[in-house]
Amino acid sequence: MNIIKLKTNINCGGCIARVTPFLNKVVGEHNWTVDTLTPDKILTITTDEVAPGDVVSTLKQVGFTAALLS
Repeated sequence: MNIIKLKTNINCGGCIARVTPFLNKVVGEHNWTVDTLTPDKILTITTDEVAPGDVVSTLKQVGFTAALLS
């Protein structure tokens, strides 16, 4: 399994509720988490099948930003 970490602007429970159906569809339920307590609002994804660009595009469609952490 690969772990992808993205800096996002997902900053509250309401934001998480808004992105949940989209992220579940792209990366699968239980394959992602968002740490809203950190300044960078880190989205962590565990997958072997999804490219980071696909996640960034999905979040952009819902009105959020994401950038791959190095």
